[in-house]
Amino acid sequence: MKNVEIYTSPLCGYCHAAKRLLNQKGVSFVEVDVLEQPERKAEMIQRANGGRTVPQIFIGEMHVGGSDELHALERAGKLDALLAA
Repeated sequence: MKNVEIYTSPLCGYCHAAKRLLNQKGVSFVEVDVLEQPERKAEMIQRANGGRTVPQIFIGEMHVGGSDELHALERAGKLDALLAA
């Protein structure tokens, strides 16, 4: 399974929804809380091609987008293939 990384904030409902979906699928992920680690926000913006809102989700080196995009991949039946190594 590919590495999954998600930039989050504890105040973000979309972050919680994205993490809930990943947890339901049994996907382990690395969470970067940009409120707890504000120095990582610039890294997130650069990696997300200017994306400033959380969550920003990466599967392997691919930028998926946010919670809406993650859920759209799941509804389309494409998320499992993307997660596969």
